[in-house]
Amino acid sequence: MSFPFSAIVGQDEMKLALLIAAVDPRIGGVMVFGDRGTGKSTAVRALAALLPPVPAEQAGYQDGSPRKGTVPVPFVDLPLGATEDRVVGALDLERALGAGIKAFEPGLLARANGGFLYIDEVNLLEDHIVDLLLDVAASGENVVEREGLSVRHPARFVLIGSGNPEEGELRPQLLDRFGLSVEVRTPQDLAQRVEILKRCDRFEREPEAFAETWRRAERKTLKRIAAARAAVAGVTVPDAVLMLASRLCMVVGADGLRGELTLMRSARALAALDGAGEVAAQHITRVAPLALRHRLRRNVLDETGSTARIERALLDLAKKDLAA
Repeated sequence: MSFPFSAIVGQDEMKLALLIAAVDPRIGGVMVFGDRGTGKSTAVRALAALLPPVPAEQAGYQDGSPRKGTVPVPFVDLPLGATEDRVVGALDLERALGAGIKAFEPGLLARANGGFLYIDEVNLLEDHIVDLLLDVAASGENVVEREGLSVRHPARFVLIGSGNPEEGELRPQLLDRFGLSVEVRTPQDLAQRVEILKRCDRFEREPEAFAETWRRAERKTLKRIAAARAAVAGVTVPDAVLMLASRLCMVVGADGLRGELTLMRSARALAALDGAGEVAAQHITRVAPLALRHRLRRNVLDETGSTARIERALLDLAKKDLAA
């Protein structure tokens, strides 16, 4: 049994990013920077468990044989020491050559199809595994080739990574693949820390009773996600809001156009979560740090962090609009 998503104390930015990614997986997943033991994997597992079951044929990839019914949303943990065969899958060459059967053992990428792939300490992942993830994240398909034999299967998942920047930098190519990034810190509020202890303790001692306490809140969150998924395609983005997004990206110096696209999609998903039919400037303001902070170049003349630079740019743009 997973800890209820609605029962997680604090970490509002991380929870918002996960909800946005659940509404529109095209945003590209979430990178979580911060301290250990702050509920990163707990939140992702909780969200996966909260979401409604999905058709079996859309979740995971087994061996190509049809499956019926529904299954829980996949949640796959990719460990740092995983071999390439365990990640992408393996072909049984002896069976293939001897019996003429294309025997394939699905890997972690296959199991994650239609769900979540979680990588803790992704900044410590081996380079060749990072390259594999980049290819699959770009194509949504995994290709396994051995001695002239090949197997292709869908591998579309929400990529969730976590790591501490102090323990190693994340490759820019992989970092850019994450649509959103959040920063989590150990809570410094005494009352909040005590409440976390109480909830964790009760969940460990009485998991079913604790889950029942939060069942109504969980249903409310699930309805909110379902309504947003149904409405997000119809949410409009006015030209004035698009101009704000582009102006912001230009002011902060975001590389390429991926940041603007992610900013637009995230704002649309947030508007859908809020039940709005149109994206407003406030939606851009709320998601801008999530969509842009990991895309900014380091400015040696500016010692402030990426979040502060984005907030300052938003404030300056608002002042200019008022003065115009």
